[in-house]
Amino acid sequence: MQFHVFGENRDKIMVLIHGVFTPWQIWEKHIEAFKDSYTVIVPALDGHIEDEESEFVSLEEEAEKIESFVTENYGGEVYALCGLSMGGAIANVIFGRENLKINHLVLDGAPLMPMHPVTVKVLTGSYLSIIKKVRAKDPRVKESFERDFLPIEYWDSFEKFALHMTDDTIKNMMNAVAKSAAADRKSEDTDILFIHGTAKNEALAKKSAQLMKSRYPRTKIVCFKGLGHGELCIYKPEKWIQTTEHFLK
Repeated sequence: MQFHVFGENRDKIMVLIHGVFTPWQIWEKHIEAFKDSYTVIVPALDGHIEDEESEFVSLEEEAEKIESFVTENYGGEVYALCGLSMGGAIANVIFGRENLKINHLVLDGAPLMPMHPVTVKVLTGSYLSIIKKVRAKDPRVKESFERDFLPIEYWDSFEKFALHMTDDTIKNMMNAVAKSAAADRKSEDTDILFIHGTAKNEALAKKSAQLMKSRYPRTKIVCFKGLGHGELCIYKPEKWIQTTEHFLK
């Protein structure tokens, strides 16, 4: 894991955690918006590091590394812990471990309920196929990148870490997400924002949001009609920033 740090307000720490197959750079506009008010910590998760090989093992291992970095460098308190998709599942693990004081938890499309085995198998096969094509320098991957996955501006960053990504990392990520479960935190001093869309690929996130609301009544759910998984954060960052700023204030 690598950590990228922006801003110098050590009184308020913000952590932004990306998802599967997503470079840390998807947070660039968010960093720009928040760095004057927060020290913004952005990890590049294991398996997603551009210049070296690394292996993703579990949500818990990623959570522990983030906790250790924050505690050793900035103390044990985070003002805003934010996670997108699998990053939200990792943030949920950190929240549940209770090793950090977390004032605000922002989850976007976080899968916090078990996934159907067929869905896991299909997603794993799809990701393995993409990585195989990247290794083979298949031009069709880049051609379909913007249409199916992320804005083309993130291609170079994606390709760099994709060339290092192992099959085991993909399988471990999918198995970890498939078994993700909403945290059971004893203290209830954290305000929670759960963002999700209404497209078919947000069905699990919607159920996860409702579960968090039932478990932690201080959870605020914000639903964006017509948007798919991660679409607000990645394709409409200004709206994501506005929504989050309003919640944090």
